[in-house]
Amino acid sequence: MKSGFRWWIIGLIAIATVINYIDRNALAVMWPEVAKDIGADKEDYALLVTIFMVFYALGQSIFGKIFDVVGTRMGFAISIVVWSISIAAHSLVRSMLVLGILRATLGISEAGNWPGAAKANATWFPRSERAFAQGIFNAGASLGAIVSAPLIAILFGFVGWRTTFVIVGVFGFLWLLPWIWVYKSDPDAHPWLSKAEREHILGANEKDGGTRPAGYAPSMGQLLRHRQAWAVMSGRFFLDPIWWLFVSWLPIYLNESFGFDVKQIGMFAWVPFVGAMAGSLSGGWLSGKLIQRGWSTDKARKSVIALGCIIMLPALLLTATAATPLYAVLLIAAILFGFQVAINNIQTLPSDWFGGGAVGSLAGISGTAAVAGTLITTWLVPAMTKVSFAPIFILGAALVPLSLICIFIGGRIAPVQPDTQDQGA
Repeated sequence: MKSGFRWWIIGLIAIATVINYIDRNALAVMWPEVAKDIGADKEDYALLVTIFMVFYALGQSIFGKIFDVVGTRMGFAISIVVWSISIAAHSLVRSMLVLGILRATLGISEAGNWPGAAKANATWFPRSERAFAQGIFNAGASLGAIVSAPLIAILFGFVGWRTTFVIVGVFGFLWLLPWIWVYKSDPDAHPWLSKAEREHILGANEKDGGTRPAGYAPSMGQLLRHRQAWAVMSGRFFLDPIWWLFVSWLPIYLNESFGFDVKQIGMFAWVPFVGAMAGSLSGGWLSGKLIQRGWSTDKARKSVIALGCIIMLPALLLTATAATPLYAVLLIAAILFGFQVAINNIQTLPSDWFGGGAVGSLAGISGTAAVAGTLITTWLVPAMTKVSFAPIFILGAALVPLSLICIFIGGRIAPVQPDTQDQGA
């Protein structure tokens, strides 16, 4: 009988993701007050988002390679130490220059969480469990977004924005203690892993063409010659901006569209991410269940990705005309539900298509592509929202089918062989 140690590993990574989102969202929630103290405005906020995203994009590729070289245990330790120091140092800010530098270091270090999670997922889970494991990890992002707004608002009310940044910075160091203790090695040599679970993980990965070190491990140049890699990169280029639109701009949207202050933002901004968390778990569960029932990985993944897109598109269009804050946040909850249903399965594609040492690298460069798409929408938000946020929601709706097309162009979802450049459709 299999034990469940692998679920503890992904659970710890999900907790790290909660902390990641608390840290990155703290500035957005407290921006009205931070802006007053340092003399900044909406355009300055857009610049800070851009700085964060540029370095986040850089960090995705850097940490993707770092995780493939130093492994999951040390990769996460490096990432979370740097980002925790960076967010705590926000408490010292007196100018836009210093704040910009700290957003850069925060972005590059927080980026490591995503290729690290993809690497851990491919290492610890067989194919039929990966999307659900990815869902647990992504639920951490949603839970972080849920708790961050009210938590930051409460802390702000008691200690002000500077001390709040210090407090959230401590969270990462507290997480590091159980991580170093629990993650002693990968499953092939972990002393706490039962024989049955080790065989379940390693045997299943070998059987389904998974990510054992002996598998296909293309170099970066070889990786970029495969259309499957470009399918993941382009799919995320178009889809991820929808998530970041709400992560980065939801507090500003509520403030400008409905006149919300920090307290009101804390009361409403968490609601859409309940939908996101439900989507994270259900999307991963559904594709895994379909595979267990005999569906091919190709059919299961693509069907669930398409379902998520079908949910997103009309909800984005309706949000453009939302007249009340409750209606707006409920529609956004539907958008983020659909997004997470789709993205959980897209994020498993590096491990579905490529094995060996390429999972972290492809997860990293696809994350960089996602940020590149997000930067474009970030630059467009101030220009397109002078009257209302409706134009940017309509743009988001247009991105959904483009992403879906990219995934299907990638061809059949099955392990890529080293002697081929494509796995035909």
